[in-house]
Amino acid sequence: MKRTLPPELLGEVATRLERAHQAFQRRYPGAPAERQPVHVVYGGAHLFRANTVRKMGELALRSLDDYAPDFAVFAKALGFSGTGTFPGSADAIAAIARSAEADPSAARRENGAAWFAHTVYRRVSDKLRREPVEDYRIDFEDGYGNRPDDEEDAHAAAAAEQVSAAKNDGQLPPFLGIRVKPFSEELRDRSVRTLDVFLTALAEKTRGELPRPFYITLPKVTLPDEVAALADLCSRLEPILDLEPGVLRIEIMIETPQAILNERGEAGLLALVTAARGRCVAAHFGPYDYTASRNIASVYQPIRHFASDFARELMQVSLSGTGIRLADGPTNIMPIPPYRAKEGGSLAQRQVDENRDAVHRAWKIHFENVGRSLANGFYQGWDLHPAQLPARYAAVYSFFLENLEPAADRLRNFIEKAAQATRVGQVFDDAAMAQGLLNYFRQAINSGAVTPAEVQQLTAVTADELRAGSFVKILENRK
Repeated sequence: MKRTLPPELLGEVATRLERAHQAFQRRYPGAPAERQPVHVVYGGAHLFRANTVRKMGELALRSLDDYAPDFAVFAKALGFSGTGTFPGSADAIAAIARSAEADPSAARRENGAAWFAHTVYRRVSDKLRREPVEDYRIDFEDGYGNRPDDEEDAHAAAAAEQVSAAKNDGQLPPFLGIRVKPFSEELRDRSVRTLDVFLTALAEKTRGELPRPFYITLPKVTLPDEVAALADLCSRLEPILDLEPGVLRIEIMIETPQAILNERGEAGLLALVTAARGRCVAAHFGPYDYTASRNIASVYQPIRHFASDFARELMQVSLSGTGIRLADGPTNIMPIPPYRAKEGGSLAQRQVDENRDAVHRAWKIHFENVGRSLANGFYQGWDLHPAQLPARYAAVYSFFLENLEPAADRLRNFIEKAAQATRVGQVFDDAAMAQGLLNYFRQAINSGAVTPAEVQQLTAVTADELRAGSFVKILENRK
């Protein structure tokens, strides 16, 4: 066939595009292979102790035992569908639980709603006993406040000592970090001083073996220069304290309009991340500070406000594919009972009922907020109180379990069709969608909602393939 374009021109175009695509892949490498925690707990630095995580688990379990002693009560409090089919007596509820443990498949066929509620409840209980907190921030900002320098210095050193003790005792959560104050003109020096005191003390106590990974969270970011300054400090501290290069990772908090749109009207998030020079791994959204900075009255500041949704959408669009993990903000309504019995006394029945209703109401709000975040692609969020943990894990587990079988069918079909298309030399156009499903199952396993064995049974994807986390590699291995 006759052609017009000379081969050398085609070669030039191909070279230019190849370089552009390589640069694009470096900028957008896709989802990270590392586990992403489902939440992060912020706690005041002055309150942190070596056993904090264990005590939080105990308090969370006590809240669950006190206000949801069985799966039926818990499911009704959170608003699970089908709770009207549950029997009324405690003995009948216990019988359903026993049958669900003995033969889950039969229990699911007989009463799917009860099986689902029991499964969520049991896995939440197991999680609170096994790993109640996945990620924790020792907080020197909003959860701590402004204090005299000598007091904050002392708390920074004491917190480092407690981290070292927890590390030696095996009581640290899988993820840990510190939130410093903003790098504003008023608070910058105090923020840097706290970071310096804390890391110096921790490096000395641990002989340079920091918990891995270790995060430094920078709040209320407005300028790339602030992120760059923190990255510079990390680069200087690591060799001086004999830390492994790159061990100090940065998280930025998106709480100001300037972090969303810069002075030129451009989305500023990628510039903030780039300023960290490879150290930034996550961006956390702070809806309450963000809406306050938008001059939205506090009564209209819930996490579901349209202004917050706009910011979240811009975060996702700006950082999608970069490998930066996103986290949503907290629910500020705590599941705390309004009445406490005096020592040696008891509460009236009216007070007992009001306590239960208050906790259930707060659980349901948090459950719905977490579910909404998950549906919008935010797989991590904040928790502020131990009693929020049952609702957090219930929302995560129900989200994955509700969608488990349809997602498994889709992934299995993708693999079968892709393998067939590969054998006949065709291009499989849905690889990105299948990779998204694979990421979904990895999130489900990491959260504890399902086990690798359950996923393999449903999808025929092995545990090793899930750990590798690449749909393309799965297809290559199955050619």
